[in-house]
Amino acid sequence: MLGMLGAGATALATAPYLQRGWENALAAASQVDGTGLTGLLPNPGGFRYYSVVGSVPRKDESNYALTVGGLVDRKKTYTLADLRAMPQTRVVADVLCTDGWRVDDTPFEGVKLADILDDAGVRSPGTAVRFTCFDGAYTESLTLEQARRSDILVALKMQDKPITHAHGGPVRLFVAPMYFYKSAKWLSGISVTDKVVPGFWEERGYAIDGWLDGADRPRAA
Repeated sequence: MLGMLGAGATALATAPYLQRGWENALAAASQVDGTGLTGLLPNPGGFRYYSVVGSVPRKDESNYALTVGGLVDRKKTYTLADLRAMPQTRVVADVLCTDGWRVDDTPFEGVKLADILDDAGVRSPGTAVRFTCFDGAYTESLTLEQARRSDILVALKMQDKPITHAHGGPVRLFVAPMYFYKSAKWLSGISVTDKVVPGFWEERGYAIDGWLDGADRPRAA
């Protein structure tokens, strides 16, 4: 019995290190996996690692930039320092993927997308927002009404730490009331458009409005 308890205590003590090692291995493998098969592997941390391209360049303080354009009064470019200097908002929400996995009560922190849109000034006939990413392939969109919600962030932190490259850092979108495919990783561009442009997965059959069940969504007119 004492031997079993000792083994259990050792397993508990080493579990965080094993989990981090497995997560790091998955993260590294996902960056050179064009098939997406690494996204199907079990992960004790809950999150899955997946990109739609074979590899993704790394960005940091020295070379990251977020551009804002389209139907705006003032085209903007934000560095990481610029984004960190803006008012920060913390949103805690469940993360759900269409593959079936979820991570409950996940904190994200960053700049409200509405604040960035206000900083640029939306011009008529702007009614939607399109997002592009520095992986060179992924895109997403929201209506302007959705984009102005207080639970939509240009996120700099996840789980109270800077967002890692594997999780879409240094900056990603977080769309709390929708499935996680709407929360574009490796965010590099925001463009105000006159209509919703289907994103990467919407072009492949996903719902354009990826509302979660029970989400506080606007009522139909």
